[in-house]
Amino acid sequence: MTSLLIVHINQIATPTGKSQQHGAQMNEISLVQDGAIYVVDDLIVNVGKTPEVLADLRKENITDFDEVIDATGQAVVPGFVDSHTHFLFAGYRVEEFYERVSGSSYMEIMENGGGIQATVDATRGAGFEELKKLGWQRLNEMVVQGVTTVEGKSGYGLDKETEIRQLRVLQELAISQPLDLAITYLGAHAVPLEFKNDSEGYLNYMIDEILPQIKAEKLAEFVDVFCDEGVFDYQQSQKLLEAAKKLGFKVKMHADEIANLNGAELAANIEATSADHLIKISSAEIKRLSEKQKTVATLLPCTAFCLQENFAPARELIDNNCAVALASDYNPGSSFTCSIPLIIALASFKMKMTMGEVLTALTLNGAAALDIADKKGSIEVGKVADIVFLKYPDYRYLMYNTGSNVVNRVIKSGKVVFENLG
Repeated sequence: MTSLLIVHINQIATPTGKSQQHGAQMNEISLVQDGAIYVVDDLIVNVGKTPEVLADLRKENITDFDEVIDATGQAVVPGFVDSHTHFLFAGYRVEEFYERVSGSSYMEIMENGGGIQATVDATRGAGFEELKKLGWQRLNEMVVQGVTTVEGKSGYGLDKETEIRQLRVLQELAISQPLDLAITYLGAHAVPLEFKNDSEGYLNYMIDEILPQIKAEKLAEFVDVFCDEGVFDYQQSQKLLEAAKKLGFKVKMHADEIANLNGAELAANIEATSADHLIKISSAEIKRLSEKQKTVATLLPCTAFCLQENFAPARELIDNNCAVALASDYNPGSSFTCSIPLIIALASFKMKMTMGEVLTALTLNGAAALDIADKKGSIEVGKVADIVFLKYPDYRYLMYNTGSNVVNRVIKSGKVVFENLG
């Protein structure tokens, strides 16, 4: 066993609970001044005020620790959970980005041969080791910002060979670097050129040929689908996700991003773990998500910002007692960023979320969007010791020091994986 004791934390700020927080609960942040956290191996064993934690340890005759950290003047928060990313890809789309900034729409770019297909072409040409190296680099970008758990999707192969290769690379990354990865198969990211004008044929190909192999090799936990205009409609999305659930996969959805196809309603009805994007969600669908309670609404403000779209209605979702998470949507087209500070700034200033709601959305509700809120997302006894230290004494500096990374130390599963104490 290894032990870690953190003492004299100026402020421990955390949501609490073992499942997603809805509505007003999202703003209920537990604050402990002069706090301490005792960790054994990868789990939090005791948390509270420093004098009380030290007294408990003395009662148990625990006086020796493998590491002691004095966090005077620093706040700590749970490790951030980026629950929606496409970080594993080859190739970049800088020209396309500037086309869009100049006024071209997402769908116009796709129709002209850009968009997802451009990344598909580059990723199909990338080998295992190249993709692994790129994945390492991008995960390193995330950890310095306090991210300790990441969801990574396939979806840039759209053929059996490349999709399987992406998933195998993600599996390798999951065991070879410190961050935890949740892995999602997103073959239904677009209709590939091989199945142009035959989206139904491509759906059957995924259901009959690809999903069974992924399940047999245990390559992914989730199956996702892009349910939107020009991609897969409601019935097609339902067909794929129901087939995935029958095989034992958990399911997620890209829903209501470009147009409203009632994707969020489908996500609620099928009890998807999360419904993501939701820029065009209707009030009726918000009510449905609130009634069902199981599906987390994952909002991606960096994507809306880069696409120059309206932001998803975070305030309406929260005020209607939905559970909201925030994630980066890190990808080479619509959101080439994994910036936690940018997510916080946009959620606060453009989506009108409180700092408490933002913290919950990036931690406990992000964990719930990956079905791991019973293990992660908060600083509580029995949870995994994923802890982020801030260089300031109050967690609200995450918003106040606008757009800046204020993380100076990251602990993942009880071990320090990043430090910048200069």
